[in-house]
Amino acid sequence: MDFKDVLNALRAAWLVVVMGAVVGAAAGFGVTYLMTPLYTSSTQFFVTTRDSQSPADAWQGGQFSQQRVTSYAQLVTSYELLGRVIDQLRLDMTRDELAQEITARGVTETVLLDVSVTDPSPRRAQSIARAIDDQFTVLVKELETPDGSALSPVKVSLLQEPELATSPSAPNVPLNIVLGAVVGLLLAGAVALLRVHLDRSVRDPDDAAAVAGTPVIGTVPEDSVLAKRHVIEWERGGQAAEGYRQLRMNLQFLNVDEPPRVIMVSSALPAEGKTTLAINLALALTESGRRVTVVEADLRRPRITSYLGLVGGVGLTNVLSGTAALDDVIQFYDERGLRVLPAGPIPPNPGELLTSDTMAAVLGKLRATNDFVIVDAPPLLPVADATGLGPLVDGVLLCIRYGRTRKDQVRHASAALDRVRARKLGLVLNLVPTRAMSGGGYGYGYGYASDPPLVSSQQP
Repeated sequence: MDFKDVLNALRAAWLVVVMGAVVGAAAGFGVTYLMTPLYTSSTQFFVTTRDSQSPADAWQGGQFSQQRVTSYAQLVTSYELLGRVIDQLRLDMTRDELAQEITARGVTETVLLDVSVTDPSPRRAQSIARAIDDQFTVLVKELETPDGSALSPVKVSLLQEPELATSPSAPNVPLNIVLGAVVGLLLAGAVALLRVHLDRSVRDPDDAAAVAGTPVIGTVPEDSVLAKRHVIEWERGGQAAEGYRQLRMNLQFLNVDEPPRVIMVSSALPAEGKTTLAINLALALTESGRRVTVVEADLRRPRITSYLGLVGGVGLTNVLSGTAALDDVIQFYDERGLRVLPAGPIPPNPGELLTSDTMAAVLGKLRATNDFVIVDAPPLLPVADATGLGPLVDGVLLCIRYGRTRKDQVRHASAALDRVRARKLGLVLNLVPTRAMSGGGYGYGYGYASDPPLVSSQQP
């Protein structure tokens, strides 16, 4: 994944990322609430030498004291000193447990030694710090006094008396909440990226084109009204309407001299929106003044007549079986003059009917009397009907449902068309969420006036 893919993945899953940060912050607060408050009492020592009669002696004494401070930091947590503190306070804890509560460090390039005691009880922390004050100076004196001498060359002075802590030093509530939010944000982001990495569905036009070996020539955004009625409200406009208009325009430029006129619309699997695509592409073509007939060739699960509210008793199967004439079964949908050839009764052998010479003759008659013929075919992978119908048309539009159709399904559907040498006009990425449309890579923005009417290649 490149940087652009990462940004698109995070943008698509922004709600998950935000929720991860919120949950992380809440977890940080919850952990903090459950933690035992700790209180810190601090003390400070000043280490110096006794004999400093000249500036040189003072300088040497300072260097000596700095070196000693480093050793004294270790001395504070030595077993000897810890034992003395425990005995003085009669603490019910071991030396190791007491050592965990004490922190000692020398201040860099100084003769100061800082000692901190952290304990769940503020009073006990103060008491331990005071006991260290008492026992540390005594222990240093014992260790530094030479044999036969009553005076130590090193003097340790107490600079800061340990005070009683009034507020806990840990846990740090704001810090833990921020850390929890950051961790939650990173984890949610990682989950979003992993999900995209493992996702085999088609979400990117370039990926779809690479898999199918043909370009994406149209993108149709999601539309709540379209999902219920299956027919675009052209007067209302919107991104979906502009998506179909853009697809209409792109079809014109596929082959300027001999544009495809009989176009089959299919998909890899059912429920990818191919029938809705066929209907609204036909309506977009009639909007530009073209004479269009849409053929309900999905003889197993016909949907066009129910979507358009037409009568589906007779239709294509009657024409193919010779029981009705073509002109007698064609219906008109609206004032624009969209003509519809219903499927008719569901036959026992739809595959044989769709690949017959009679079907080729029907398409030939429709080609002669229309500018465009849009054929709603069955999906390619479950049955062979559309594969056999592919060579009879001028080209095939393959409908791909964003985020649902898998790449391997697109590959197999494209291969099925290639095997029968059907002409692939391109892919249509269908039901693309608005957030994905705004992520780039899906063509130009919407909101402009509709494109000008196409020049008709055939007068009605």
